Amino acid sequence: QVQFVESGGGLVQPGGSLRLSCAASGLYLEYYVIGWFRQAPGQEHEGVSCISGSGDRTHYRDSVKGRFTISRDNAKNTVYLQMNSLKPEDTAVYYCVAQRDVITTEQAMCVMGSLNDMDYRGKGTLVTVSS
Repeated sequence: QVQFVESGGGLVQPGGSLRLSCAASGLYLEYYVIGWFRQAPGQEHEGVSCISGSGDRTHYRDSVKGRFTISRDNAKNTVYLQMNSLKPEDTAVYYCVAQRDVITTEQAMCVMGSLNDMDYRGKGTLVTVSS
């Protein structure tokens, strides 16, 4: 049974940091492009950052460039999202998603991907940025 479990969300003040983790089981993660999507209340979901199967290519949406860093450890079947200098507009539920690397790239997933069309996704972790 394939599972993706996100963790690391919580309440943080503006300017603070959080590190999200996505632990996968039941598959070989290296065969998958992995992305972090988010959905704020009343808004459409959006791709935040995506990473290639090998981890050598990444993509970020403009609003998080220079603040967020995506990485992966395929040996641990885990993907991370380090979020620094957090802003109130980063408040959302963050989802880890996966799609086979033969049908997408990290850029295509983040720019054109839909949260509902991924091969796999987690249940999400809530990030709240507020003073």
